[in-house]
Amino acid sequence: MAIAGNSNGELEKKLWETAEKLRGPVDPSEYKDFALGLLFLKSMSDSFEARRQELEEKTRDSDSRYYTEDEQERQYILTDKDEYKRENVFYLPEKARWQYFVDNATDPQIGKKIDDAMRAIEDENPRLKGILPKGYSRSSLSDNSSDALEGLINLFADLDMEASNGDQDEDIFGRIYEYFIKQFAMEGGQKGGEFYTPKSVVELMVEILEPYEGRIFDPFSGSGGMFVQSQKFIKSHGGDTDKISIYGQEIKESTLQISKMNLYLRGLDGNIKQGDSILNDQHKGLEADYILTNPPFNMSEWGKDQIADDDPRFKYGIPPTNNANYAFIQHMIHHLNDTGMAATVMANGAMSAQNNEGEIRKGIVEDDLLDTVIALPKELFYTTSIPACIFILSKGKEDDQYRDRSGETLFIDATDLYESVNQTQNELGESQIEKIANTVRSYRGEEGVESYEDQKGFCKVSDINEISDNKYIVTPGRYVGVREDDDNDEPFERKMERLSSDLRENFQKSNELQKKIEKSLQEVGF
Repeated sequence: MAIAGNSNGELEKKLWETAEKLRGPVDPSEYKDFALGLLFLKSMSDSFEARRQELEEKTRDSDSRYYTEDEQERQYILTDKDEYKRENVFYLPEKARWQYFVDNATDPQIGKKIDDAMRAIEDENPRLKGILPKGYSRSSLSDNSSDALEGLINLFADLDMEASNGDQDEDIFGRIYEYFIKQFAMEGGQKGGEFYTPKSVVELMVEILEPYEGRIFDPFSGSGGMFVQSQKFIKSHGGDTDKISIYGQEIKESTLQISKMNLYLRGLDGNIKQGDSILNDQHKGLEADYILTNPPFNMSEWGKDQIADDDPRFKYGIPPTNNANYAFIQHMIHHLNDTGMAATVMANGAMSAQNNEGEIRKGIVEDDLLDTVIALPKELFYTTSIPACIFILSKGKEDDQYRDRSGETLFIDATDLYESVNQTQNELGESQIEKIANTVRSYRGEEGVESYEDQKGFCKVSDINEISDNKYIVTPGRYVGVREDDDNDEPFERKMERLSSDLRENFQKSNELQKKIEKSLQEVGF
């Protein structure tokens, strides 16, 4: 029986539950690559068959320029690769079409047949060279007693591309693909999903940057979610996706393949390269209009000893070996053009870290590059419990199309704006995303939103002098304060979290003051 599509997520959930049962003992990190590869293969096959059926009908339509009564000529049209490529459809050899795998699903050599098909597709379509996953014949899926490959083939074969209301759902595979990526992140933990940023966080970042046109760069591009959401934003606002250029870099080959497949599913082309963004920058010279990214949190051993003293990216100093946060931030700043903006997720420690990280942050603030800081709710991320924030960086405050924001930084405390998914997971709902994004738009002076006003406990615009007075610590709570109606009703857990944060900062100040006193005493002989 075919699995019908619908709009409320039941299709994705049902597919995932079945696919998980088929996985058996196979490690999620391995299963992820092969399951998503088969899903992409099914998508390509369905697109090919739909185009083939369209051509078949046109060759029999006397009003069509393809019309012919000659069967040999009809077969020539149906196998003309250019007829597929001009419609952005990948041409598939006969033994790379889904029905062939269904017919051979029980063959002990099915893994090898899939590998052969992947290579044949790449030979026919150079754009896909090196992107499609291979190794099905060598994977533990082929030996699994649950017959995982056969099960996946039959599971995806049952997909019904018709939505339940009879309308064609053009992005059904995009929905399923996105859902599977999210679930692998949740099921596999850091090992299986280190490349996934929650959709609601990505939506917020894109809504804030509004990347209608220009060069979009993600130096830690993972599964490509930033690019996909940018496309959705542009389409939802009636824009033209042909006006954007996509650039990315990803260190893991398997994740790079997933991101490229993710883009091709949406008809997007991107210049996505493999390598360590800090140690092997593959986009030297790129000056982006927008940077959207979520680098690894608090990464240690990031390669400080391999950074040249004259590396132009590290204008504000080289971060410590045990934390790459400000290496990533400076990498982004370096790749922005003169009016470019960046939105990046950061661990909360980046807002208050001291020593040379504090000095780097001071330089960034003094150069008026810090546009907005947003403290996010807890438990948004699937692979870490580390609390996070969003930094919005801008090189074009003075030349902004809305108003001159020179010397200003917007602080937003959104820690209590969330919807609970379950006991251990939260997300930003549509209303929360809209509230935060509209606050930023108001601050910029955009039309169609209310005039900006500071709101105690939620948002405040501060100048560089005020940030300097706060030792260049940019934790929003320091600036926005606590809402008056929350003073007595503030939840205990949040109050303890806030007070503990303040206490840690005061301890740090105390330690620094003690060191200064000791140094002064030593200088006078004590």
